[in-house]
Amino acid sequence: MVRLLQIEFIKLWNNRASKILISSYFILLTSIALVAAIKFDIGPVQFHLADQGIFNFPYIWHFNTFMTAIFKLFLAIVIVSMMANEYSNKTIKQNLIDGLSKKEFILSKFLTVISFALISTVFVFLVSMILGLIYSDYNELSIIFSDMEFLLAFFIKLVGFFSFCLFLGILVKRSAFALGFLIIWAVLEQLIFGLLGWKIMSWDNAKLVKDFFPLQSMTNLIKEPFTRLSAVQNIGEQIGENMKFDYHVYWYEFLIVFFWTALFVYLSYALLKKRDL
Repeated sequence: MVRLLQIEFIKLWNNRASKILISSYFILLTSIALVAAIKFDIGPVQFHLADQGIFNFPYIWHFNTFMTAIFKLFLAIVIVSMMANEYSNKTIKQNLIDGLSKKEFILSKFLTVISFALISTVFVFLVSMILGLIYSDYNELSIIFSDMEFLLAFFIKLVGFFSFCLFLGILVKRSAFALGFLIIWAVLEQLIFGLLGWKIMSWDNAKLVKDFFPLQSMTNLIKEPFTRLSAVQNIGEQIGENMKFDYHVYWYEFLIVFFWTALFVYLSYALLKKRDL
């Protein structure tokens, strides 16, 4: 496995575009710390975003994993480009001639996917821990290490999403078309949901079906964190809105993403095995 990872990281390191995208991704992950510096005055009122509780433990695990997941598209571009380059540079054929089996080839790509997700998760953990220790009002160990399931959800979400991108890269062979297909798929999920709720079943049942869609199931792992803020809840109470929602991550949500991840990896292998290279 180490040998397979070494092969992939050598390829990425020798690709200038991949190095720029990966560097940009981790710079953006770090930039969430700049949120703490946002200050402005509204008349006599001074507003400091860090004072609103976004960096309080354990809320910070929810907020930071939700926000940093937005940047995953940078690594998605790296993954689909990685596969496109294999075809355009004919390195995939050369790897197979050199003795790498198709199963090992897919395994090397999946290990890269897991590595990206794991490194991202560790990075977010470190940034969040530092910000929390500086700005959080609660520093008891029991509070600091609660709600850690959001980090696990972040990791599983990235693995699932990157596995989907890997499959699209193998299916389409061109990075631009693969990314275009990803956007089309996201729109298609919403269109199917709308059609189900409008013509076929109730909206509640349509929502249940939608939760099984690939991209939606990954989104469900980390629900929006903004309505958890006390300031937002206070505003909701003043206008008569109930802002109490369920933010927990459930085991069946993990299972759905596990299923799609396994399916995308299997389809990637099946497609490569069937294809004449």
